[in-house]
Amino acid sequence: MSTKSKDTALLCTSEAYMSTYKFKIAGYSLTRGIGVGNFIRSATFTIGGHDWSIRFYPDGIDETSQDSVSTSLEMMSSNADVRARYHLRFVAHGTVPINVLKQVPMAQCAEVIRWFRSWDATRFGQQKACILRSLLEPGSYLVNDALTIQCDLTVVSKLQWFENKEEYGVEVPPCDMMGHFGKLLEEKVGSDVTFLVGGDTFEAHKIVLAVRSPVFKAQFFGPMRDPVACRVTVEDMQPAVFEALLHFIYNDSLPDIGDLEGKDYGEMLRHLLVAADRYAMDRLKVVCQRTICKYLDVENVASTLALAEQHECDRLRDACVEFIASSKKMNDVKATQGYADLRRTCPPVFVDLFERATKFHKT
Repeated sequence: MSTKSKDTALLCTSEAYMSTYKFKIAGYSLTRGIGVGNFIRSATFTIGGHDWSIRFYPDGIDETSQDSVSTSLEMMSSNADVRARYHLRFVAHGTVPINVLKQVPMAQCAEVIRWFRSWDATRFGQQKACILRSLLEPGSYLVNDALTIQCDLTVVSKLQWFENKEEYGVEVPPCDMMGHFGKLLEEKVGSDVTFLVGGDTFEAHKIVLAVRSPVFKAQFFGPMRDPVACRVTVEDMQPAVFEALLHFIYNDSLPDIGDLEGKDYGEMLRHLLVAADRYAMDRLKVVCQRTICKYLDVENVASTLALAEQHECDRLRDACVEFIASSKKMNDVKATQGYADLRRTCPPVFVDLFERATKFHKT
């Protein structure tokens, strides 16, 4: 009696996400003298589904490097365990003589794939790029008092091992769970709560809302809940904003608001960011910040900075500061109502950012 064997193979798969981020420091000379160990952080950028930033130490990381400028990579994501490798370097413009590179072996650095863990010191890259200040400042690294740091980052997803039985060849369709949740909102089947928002009504499901928002969880299932409450009035929010909030809760994506463009869409996102903060929906808050950055202009950057400060949006705040520092229309920015409101309502440190950038553009 013969036995037919089945061909099997143990497969290992992984995915790598590669991207480049450039951190431009406008007004390099203004950063001098902030002190050894003090740093300027870039805006947070996302690669491979995780958040990162670049630290720049204009006076060196420690006493042993106080004659140099240094830079390092930091993972900003929380509760993350990531494998990645990076190439970090100061960008030289034009042709750099070979003998200069030989004298500055650490003007760039790279390392092999390693673990970045958000809960300990491994969230920082072990290799740091540094260059003697005496070689940096008269060299080709500075252009119009601006220094650029480039990070080439590769994020590797977790390895997956599985047994491949070639004989069966059954393909599993992609996950469509969010599509089903979206239909649940659209068809309103089993809804158990109705929201009254500015004259409009919206039906939803308490358990879905509670899973997505700790505020809704406390409202519907916390110790102070009203177990029979089925109608909730939402104050200080536009119906379209609440509708977009519900869409994200059920679909994990922003809605397609086809009739809004440009400034109107950006304004809608600002209201949605406030709603995300109100209901403690951190992912939506980050998505709004990233999208709002695309709509920054002279008219709204000051008011957007005030909004970012009010709702503790670090990513959006950094983007506003970078926009302000690189803008050639500082006088126009300072003439806006948003700037006047910023001076009146926000801490002096943010006004100082405007003033420093203004002085730089006058030099």
